[in-house]
This record gives sequence, C-alpha cells and structure tokens, in this order.
Amino acid sequence: MSGHSSFPAVSVVICSYSEDRWDRLMGALDSVRTQTVPPKQTIVVVDYNVDLYKRLIFTVPDAVIVENTGPKGLSGARNTGAGIAKAEIVAFLDDDAEAEPDWLERLAALYDDPDVLAVGGRVEPLWETGRPGHFANELDWIVGCTYRGMPKVAAEVRNVIGANMSFRADVLDRVGGFNTALGRQDAVPLGCEETELCIRAVIGAPGSRVVYEPAALVHHHVPAERGTLRYMLARSWGEGISKAQVSRVVGHKRALGPERRYVRQVLPRAVFAGIRGWLGGGDPAGLGRAATIIAVLAATATGYVRGRRLPAAPSPVKAATASAEEPWREVQ
Repeated sequence: MSGHSSFPAVSVVICSYSEDRWDRLMGALDSVRTQTVPPKQTIVVVDYNVDLYKRLIFTVPDAVIVENTGPKGLSGARNTGAGIAKAEIVAFLDDDAEAEPDWLERLAALYDDPDVLAVGGRVEPLWETGRPGHFANELDWIVGCTYRGMPKVAAEVRNVIGANMSFRADVLDRVGGFNTALGRQDAVPLGCEETELCIRAVIGAPGSRVVYEPAALVHHHVPAERGTLRYMLARSWGEGISKAQVSRVVGHKRALGPERRYVRQVLPRAVFAGIRGWLGGGDPAGLGRAATIIAVLAATATGYVRGRRLPAAPSPVKAATASAEEPWREVQ
C-alpha cells in the first residue's frame, strides 16, 4: 500500500489498569511507534491506578497519558480515550497486545467507503506456555482472539473484537460510546460492550457496515492460567451473562444471530473432528478438546439463562441492524 496522505488520521487508544502488565504495555506502545502509517496521537488511559498513571507520565513522553474520567472499568476507560481523541478514526489496542507494522494502514484503508462505521482486525493468541491440547481454535474467543469459523478475507460482520478495533469518531459520539453497564471491571470476565456498540451504531445508520479485515493483525499475549478449564468455564459463564444483557438492550435476534450459526455449524464440526482424530489415534488430545467444547457450550448457555433473569443493563443512548459473524467473546 502507498499514498499515506490519502488515509484518514487515526488516534490510538490503549487502556491499562495494572502495573503488573507494564512490560506488555511497553510492548504495545513500541508496536504503535513503528507503524507504517503513524497515528495522529497515542492515548493511554489509566483505569483508577495513580501509581501506574504517575509512572507513565515520567516514562512515556510521546503519548497522551490520562486517567479514566468515567465509571471504573474498560468501557469507561475507552470512552475517556475516545473523548480526547483528535483524529477522525479512533483505534483501540489492548495493553497486552502488539500490532504488526501495517496494522493502522490496513484498518484505515477500509474507511474510504463512507458506509463503513467500524473496522476490526485479526487477533492471534501468543500463548505464554503453548496452546493447551484441550483448547480448540474454535474457542479462541475465550481469550479475546480470532477463532476458527471467522472470515478469512475482509467481510462484513456484526461486531469487531475488542483487542483490535477502530471506529469513526463521530459514530462513537453519536451512539454515546461504550455501555458502561457492560464490559470488564478489574479482572471480572464480563464483556460484549463492543458487540452492543456495533449493533447500536448500525441500527442508527441503516445501510452502514462493520467490517472485519484479517490482514490488520495484532498478537495478543495469553497467560497460562487462561488456558485452564477453570478459566474457560468462568469466562464462558461470564460471556453468557454478557450476551443476555446485550440481548435485553438490542433484542434477541440482533444479539444472537452469529451465535446460532456458530453453535449449529462451527462447534459440531470441531467436536466430530476431535473425536475422529482421537479414534484414529493421530490426535490423542482430540477427545479432551471435544469434551471441553461441550462443557464451554453448557457453561455459556447456563450463564445466558442466568443473565436473562438479572436486571437489564441500561442502554447509554440510541439503539442499533445487525449483520454477521461472531460468537460469545471479549477478554482482556
């Protein structure tokens, strides 16, 4: 790609809440510094951690360092970053992810179509201790990554993945930002705030689209404990609750269209492939993978039923039609 001047300006927002992730955060910032299309500004939003805020002020002179001025949690922090972004596009990168050098270039290129409201990219897991044998690629949404079953080429989708996403600034403004009743707070594994925002954005602008561009790649660090069955089931339960909350805000059909396809088509294929591989002797971990998929599906469904009984999460502003492609997800 060439002709950088033709790309819209981008502000990059990175949200961080813990000094434990300092080295990861420095890696994320380094990856933004080496972009082929440099951002107009890089913003680091600190979620209620004064020590981290002070350390960043003294250590990172080339980024705008701000404290979350909204409710504590990822949604409030993202809204704070979007509120001070000066560019027409706002891109979000996780504090434990590193972007490929052409990440912003790939995202920005798709905004030449005025109907495109948001563009997300691929998120590849970087396993701290290698992928566990029981962890199927189809379940990578549990660790906030692209999973098997998502499009392999640029395509319209219902929503983007939180670790690697961008929006037109005026769209974030129009829909009132991320719903602060949804999303992670500290280490509580709830999510779906970007799903709900994408649905509301498209409802508010008929004919508009959310696009997934797998060529816009980031690598997401996954600590070993997130590969354990205990974490997978807790995360799935949280995802079920989150999806139930979203369905109460935007409607059942809009909230769950891609999940139905995923449960009907993607997961059965994965279960049968695991069992076949185990029976054939070539894949001893296949049976464990198949059993884990079934357990995750059960935990998510149970969380969803529980979530339908909880009080509805309030919607920040206007509502939002949906399009396509992605099951339960979003993790930091």
